[in-house]
Amino acid sequence: MMDAFTAGLLQRIKATETDLTRARETGDEFLADVEQAELDDLHRLAAEHGVEFGAASA
Repeated sequence: MMDAFTAGLLQRIKATETDLTRARETGDEFLADVEQAELDDLHRLAAEHGVEFGAASA
């Protein structure tokens, strides 16, 4: 069973990946940069806490 921190973090990663894809598809470069920075931060946070996320989260 996953704790609330891990579940929330994984949910935020998935949502940010979706937002990043949408920004790229619509050609919004600024928003894509913002979402990529957020995703990088979430990946760093996950690594610091030993949270593994799927290969699609690269």
